[in-house]
Amino acid sequence: MAKTAFHGRKAELQLLEKLWDSPQATLLILYGRRRVGKTRLLTHWMEQHADRALYWVAEPTSALDQLRSFSQALYNFEHPDTPAPLEFTYANWEQALQHVAKLASSERLAVLIDEFTYLLEVEPAIVGTLQKAWDHWLSESNLILALSGSQMGLMQKKVLAYQAPLYGRATAQLKLPPLPFNITSEFFPNYDSKDRVITYAILGGIPAYWERVDDTLPVIENVRTQLLTPNTLMQEEPRLLLQDFITDQHNYVGIMRAITLGSRTQNAISNRTGLPQGHISKYLSVLRDTGFVERQVPVTEGERSRRGRYFVTDPYLRFYYRFMAAQQAQMALGVQQQTLQKIEESLPEFIEENTWRELCREWVLKASAHGELPAEVEKVGGEWKRSQTLDVVGIDKTTHSVVLGSALWRSAAADPGIVRDLIARTSDALPKKGSWSVYYLGFSAGGWTEDAPDLIEKMIDRNGSGKNWRSTGFKLLDLDQVDADLRRWSNGSI
Repeated sequence: MAKTAFHGRKAELQLLEKLWDSPQATLLILYGRRRVGKTRLLTHWMEQHADRALYWVAEPTSALDQLRSFSQALYNFEHPDTPAPLEFTYANWEQALQHVAKLASSERLAVLIDEFTYLLEVEPAIVGTLQKAWDHWLSESNLILALSGSQMGLMQKKVLAYQAPLYGRATAQLKLPPLPFNITSEFFPNYDSKDRVITYAILGGIPAYWERVDDTLPVIENVRTQLLTPNTLMQEEPRLLLQDFITDQHNYVGIMRAITLGSRTQNAISNRTGLPQGHISKYLSVLRDTGFVERQVPVTEGERSRRGRYFVTDPYLRFYYRFMAAQQAQMALGVQQQTLQKIEESLPEFIEENTWRELCREWVLKASAHGELPAEVEKVGGEWKRSQTLDVVGIDKTTHSVVLGSALWRSAAADPGIVRDLIARTSDALPKKGSWSVYYLGFSAGGWTEDAPDLIEKMIDRNGSGKNWRSTGFKLLDLDQVDADLRRWSNGSI
């Protein structure tokens, strides 16, 4: 398979180049969830410095094999025309790292150690050895040492934690995030904005998943061949992701499924799973540590709000536990049609509740940052009470500015009633103290009826103020506009 083009990561590449240009020894800790693109980032960057960059990847093998492999990589780097003898190895890691310091004594050298957690598993003392080597030799050399690992739990515990031997020695710690939505236009040139949102809603921003998609085929056909076919990597992926943090996954999986099916509070999760609420709290704490689950509160309230709700943040896990987890028996037998039909029927609602809402909130934050909203926004999220939910709410408590928006994922053009509802719910959504300026946003993937702008303007003229607020206007957007704006604002920075 041909190597795919490298997309995005401009900020990360700039950081790596800045570290390269530094006169100081540099220790970089690069981490992130599986398949997010850490290896591709390192290998793409080192192409610019191939003659002074050594890339070595640890493998799930014995401690002796690991040391021998690294020793031979060093030997081959130093003697490019003479392959290392098959049994060549340094006596220990300390000796090998001393030689690294020697190679970097007078000229910049980058040593990139990938899948560091494989080495940690069989050689736990390596972190202490690295600490000693850094303090005595490496920090005085002209070295960039990058340690990269996918097993997030192990990286956090053994490398990033306060108690870890290397704590405080890293020049930079880089948690590699998934790629943003705007990059999909480069990756899937044959898909329109709707197909790219659907793909992003299912796979998130994981480049290794994107590489499995054939954008000359309909999205749903890619779902059938890549997700619903037995024994594919994508069916094993949720277990592997959780395995980095959790050994006994059963109750955690039950909770993840409950959340994706709409149980957002501890009480609702307990009712769906049958687990005691006391246990739910403990499990949720672990899941929040993984980063795959988060607790959100209404954006107008503080973190101590009693109205917190739980959400699965990873799009693929969200999709998998919503649509696929309960269908494993059918898929193992190759019976796909029932699951595929359920996905097609429920996908619009799933996208509206999750990815489309998230993209609209991102639009608000970036529009404010680029001065393209009359209201300043400090935080963006949702707002909810028992009887109502607002999809998009941006607030700045210093300037007393609020943005209220609805996010609709449907093919038909939306009518002015959507904004009428926002106006009617304004007083309940706002903090009771202070005088607020309110700006309304309508996000409708299918656009708006022709008369919507005029009718909404008349509504605001009649009803655009309340006891402690007044409207400053409105804006209506469709999918293509949101897509174009997110790409425009991200130009040169992603």
